[in-house]
Amino acid sequence: MAQATSVPVLFSSDAIVLPGMVVPIELDDTARAAVDAARATESGELLIAPRLGDRYPTYGVLATIVQVGRIPGGNGTAAVVRGKSRAHIGAGVNGPGAALWVSVEEVPEPEITDDTRALAAEYKKLLLAMLQRREAWQIIDFVNELTDPSALADTAGYASYLTQVQKRQLLETPDVVERLRALIDWTADHLAEVEVNDKIAEDVRSGMEKQQKEFLLRQQLAAIRKELGEFGPEGEENPDDYRARVEAADLPEKVREAALREVGKLERASDQSPEGGWIRTWLDTVLDLPWNTVTEDSTDLTAAREILDADHHGLDDVKDRIVEYLAVRARRAQRGLQVVGGRGSGAVMVLAGPPGVGKTSLGESVARALGRKFVRVALGGVRDEAEIRGHRRTYVGALPGRIVRAIGEAGSMNPVVLLDEIDKVGSDYRGDPAAALLEVLDPAQNHTFRDHYLDLDLDLSDVVFLATANVIENIPQALLDRMELVQIDGYTSDDKVAIARDFLLPRQRDRAALTADEVTVTDEALRKIAADYTREPGVRQFERLLAKAMRKATTRLAADPTPITIDEPDLVGYLGRPRFMPESAERTAVPGVATGLAVTGLGGDVLYIEAGSTDGDAGLQLTGQLGDVMKESAQIALSYVRAHAEQLGVDATALDRRIHVHVPAGAVPKDGPSAGVTMVTALVSMATGRQVRSDVGMTGEVTLNGRVLPIGGVKQKLLAAQRAGLKTVFIPQRNEADLDDVPAEVLAELDVRPMTDVADIVAQALEPAGQQATLAA
Repeated sequence: MAQATSVPVLFSSDAIVLPGMVVPIELDDTARAAVDAARATESGELLIAPRLGDRYPTYGVLATIVQVGRIPGGNGTAAVVRGKSRAHIGAGVNGPGAALWVSVEEVPEPEITDDTRALAAEYKKLLLAMLQRREAWQIIDFVNELTDPSALADTAGYASYLTQVQKRQLLETPDVVERLRALIDWTADHLAEVEVNDKIAEDVRSGMEKQQKEFLLRQQLAAIRKELGEFGPEGEENPDDYRARVEAADLPEKVREAALREVGKLERASDQSPEGGWIRTWLDTVLDLPWNTVTEDSTDLTAAREILDADHHGLDDVKDRIVEYLAVRARRAQRGLQVVGGRGSGAVMVLAGPPGVGKTSLGESVARALGRKFVRVALGGVRDEAEIRGHRRTYVGALPGRIVRAIGEAGSMNPVVLLDEIDKVGSDYRGDPAAALLEVLDPAQNHTFRDHYLDLDLDLSDVVFLATANVIENIPQALLDRMELVQIDGYTSDDKVAIARDFLLPRQRDRAALTADEVTVTDEALRKIAADYTREPGVRQFERLLAKAMRKATTRLAADPTPITIDEPDLVGYLGRPRFMPESAERTAVPGVATGLAVTGLGGDVLYIEAGSTDGDAGLQLTGQLGDVMKESAQIALSYVRAHAEQLGVDATALDRRIHVHVPAGAVPKDGPSAGVTMVTALVSMATGRQVRSDVGMTGEVTLNGRVLPIGGVKQKLLAAQRAGLKTVFIPQRNEADLDDVPAEVLAELDVRPMTDVADIVAQALEPAGQQATLAA
């Protein structure tokens, strides 16, 4: 340990002085006393120690005074001192003058080892890397000349990135190895932070330079285009181009005014504003709509009817309505009157019927007959009201609704728009799309239809709207009231044979690359397919079976090119065994089973109702997943039979048991009042032991007095009765007028009997008493 000496102390609170540093220190009275005392000594040294608040420092730096003078621009004085070496501070001692004197021991420099040199080299590398980033070349030369590890470490006293606490730690660490390790950690962390900050600053600077460059280039490009009178293909980034496009476009006056207002907003908006993009999208949408473009309707009524007949068999109601629409427009044009357009002139029809009867494909035929564009809008599963009316422009990614998009796709203001599956529209928290359709499909309102996105009046009065639906009950009543209802109730067997012969078979032959000379199918085979292989109101399954037969025929022709004729006996080889067989006789072979008729979303169908009794308390048990209305019909039927037991020939004691009424196909929900007469007949059959005639079907609602009330779907039910092989059908008297809609060939095959009293139906539907014994024998 070095010999202790006494030196005056100068406390510094502003700077931490390390050995080798030359720093100026502003002098107050205490500091001046220390400087004066040091200058009076032979060595001229003083101790510079950091001011540590309430803690007495243990280490300081022995320094010499280089110069004392006045501070430039001020009245105070300062001393320039040079740090010499570390010193350990001992006890205070007495000395001359007003200065504080202490006893100090100079800390000797440690021996330099290989580890010390390695750490010094690593620290110098980091220090030089940081100095190079700052381009401090003079300091770099100074650092390169340093070879003493301790002197190199003490240069950190000049580092601005180190805190006073860190510098004080260096002063109080005599071991050079510990100092170098601490400096390496601090310098590496700071260098990493500097590199990240520099990269971020560079990215920001380059991004701003790119934006400024693009802005200047766009301004120059706009000026050049303006001078040359040329514009880009889309008028991108050029408001003047949009103004020219709007002024040149054929727009209604109010639409033009609104578009020019938006162009003005676009001209005032900056290129960086997102509003500019929204305005451009809106203007593009408005300019793409065919505001004043209409197609000329065909005036040849005969040709229009021929087109409709060529594309579809039957469907006379729809065809008549379209021809009537054309006839009115043609007559107004001939007499010089304004062509129908405006309030109340639109044509809106809903085609309701089971699947596979040609509702959707009919839309394209109507468009061809009218000579108009055709566009289809699928509504199945749509739950958002904005899908119909569009989104407001305040939303990001807003678009016009499907109706406006359909007009744009069609390219004219008078297309045929098919709203497919309108009964499948749903509603949830986003709104009710069916409610949004109220204005679209109202001929009294749709001449001023307003889409939320466009916010402009759009005239839809010249559009022919065709909607399709399977179940009318699923359409809101307010919406159904705005449309003309056209029922398509399915096809008869003769219709199916004609459709298969004229439409389905040629199409499937063509898809299988066959000709009529190579494969023919007889009408008997087609009738057999319609009767025993399909039980559908439409012809979709029929066409699938024909496609299957054509595929098998193609396979056989590949092995044997002999022409093929598919007749009724050949169907098993092509289609397999028949899927449907007449079952009415088997189902009604026991008392208590009656055949009713029903209507589902797939068309008409037969419905078997079974009644039985067991020992137990009198009561009624119902099974078959019945709805509330159907349950009430069963209770009414039982009450009527009990009240009129003597008239119906029923032993009253037979009903004082547990009565069970079951409707098979229990997995299918069933509801409605039209099975009332069938339930009465089944209960009477069960109570009397007389079977219901196997060729009889019936439908009608019944009252407690036995009156037969009218029901709906007569045509579909009679078509189902014909398909099931029934011969006699009882219907309510008040439905007799509905027989006008039933095809003549169906009425020729069925004995349709309108009835007013259910007792008459029971009397005619049950087998005569004693007939069962004869049949059993």
